[in-house]
Amino acid sequence: MDTLLRTHNKLELLHPLHGFAEKYNFFTSSKLQNHDYRFRDKRSRRNWCVNGSVKASSSALLDLVPETRRENLEFELPMYDPSKGRTVDLAVVGGGPAGLAVAQQVSEAGLSVCLIDPYPKLIWPNNYGVWVDEFEAMDLLDCLDTTWSGAVVFIDDQSKKYLNRPYGRVNRKQLKSKMMQKCISNGVKFHQAKVIKVIHEESKSLLICNDGVTVQATVVLDATGFSRCLVQYDKPYNPGYQVAYGILAEVEEHPFDVDKMLFMDWRDSHLNSKQELKEKNSKIPTFLYAMPFSSNRIFLEETSLVARPGVSMEDIQERMVLRLKHLGINVKSIEEDERCVIPMGGPLPVLPQRIVGIGGTAGMVHPSTGYMVARTLAAAPIVAKSIVQYLGSQQGFSGNELSAGVWKDLWPIERRRQREFFCFGMDILLKLDLQGTRRFFDAFFDLEPHYWHGFLSSRLFFPEVIFFGLSLFAHASNASRIEIMSKGTVPLVKMINNLIGDGE
Repeated sequence: MDTLLRTHNKLELLHPLHGFAEKYNFFTSSKLQNHDYRFRDKRSRRNWCVNGSVKASSSALLDLVPETRRENLEFELPMYDPSKGRTVDLAVVGGGPAGLAVAQQVSEAGLSVCLIDPYPKLIWPNNYGVWVDEFEAMDLLDCLDTTWSGAVVFIDDQSKKYLNRPYGRVNRKQLKSKMMQKCISNGVKFHQAKVIKVIHEESKSLLICNDGVTVQATVVLDATGFSRCLVQYDKPYNPGYQVAYGILAEVEEHPFDVDKMLFMDWRDSHLNSKQELKEKNSKIPTFLYAMPFSSNRIFLEETSLVARPGVSMEDIQERMVLRLKHLGINVKSIEEDERCVIPMGGPLPVLPQRIVGIGGTAGMVHPSTGYMVARTLAAAPIVAKSIVQYLGSQQGFSGNELSAGVWKDLWPIERRRQREFFCFGMDILLKLDLQGTRRFFDAFFDLEPHYWHGFLSSRLFFPEVIFFGLSLFAHASNASRIEIMSKGTVPLVKMINNLIGDGE
């Protein structure tokens, strides 16, 4: 649902339904099921089109995937000069939306900022979708290139729901250009490299880069995504995984309303001829997500909401091909394709620690949905304001004291409690089969908009999420209530224990 965005040579994965993540490297699907995860580069595809049509095999679809062509912004970047030996106020590692947003806002306050990224001018390659009201609140409406008046959810062949909430696709070139231009005008310096080591002293940190350059900074911000190469964790990492395969394609026609985006399609009649796949889907379901731009141009993505271990990419692709054939969608050419693997849930990083994090590296992906873009961009001012406040203080904070204050502002107790509830939701979703998932979303989208809007957008804090849970239970069918009680007991106990431990 959200996709991947390159920040600092690895990944901050995310899905178009949910927010920003890194893409360019991706998990090889043959290793996905046994957790032997590796990264590989997508240099072999993109941005030239081959005509053809889809047959009922994923290989036929993949034959249409174009070669990769990396596109860069046409900016002259002011580069960091290591010969001056200057200590900057903030070093941002990673040039994704989160890193750029904090760099922009800290530099606006007159502080010195260096942003370090191997490919600082590279345009983020993937399709990102957001609720329009979220971008409107951040004055980013000019960074949406397509909007839909609402969305549709297919529960099954007999039931669908209309969501009266406008949805939009992010113009990633416009968004990055806007943020980069502000950074440049504010005096941000850029260094094209990868950080391989950080050495901390009392009042500053030394960032050792792979080109031999050392950047000195008072505060270090890790915005490298799920690579978790700088921010430290001290608990076993066993998240759920959202896996998706998407294509931006020219088709002969499609059956969808171009004024509505397809948020979720849980129908499975396309698998009737493939009993083995239908049985797999009944246990770990996938849904279609689609952005129709016109009658013959559309973004299509088959998604596994969350599973542990993740669904293999081959399975996702095969289900998608069968679905498109069943819907009568004949793909003529593919402009882009994308493969997403989004870790969801899992523990928070060590709180506090010397290096500050934001985005995927700081555990900010929505554990129940994979959403992150709006949450991360909304958190950027909080992190920036906190950094500016502590650096401008006359109290002379040490490096450890300063970073501890920023971490506290990023993850206050209310946010940590909210996240625990979302992790509880993820643990229940992990246990639901197709029928249980359908019942869950049938009740979820029957809630008052305030609740499902707030849940998806991380706006509900702990007292409200409790009312959300009670309201969802009240709207659920009897079968769903029994299922929630039977499958939610252990996750509920886990959540309560975590809340008690966190409070202590």
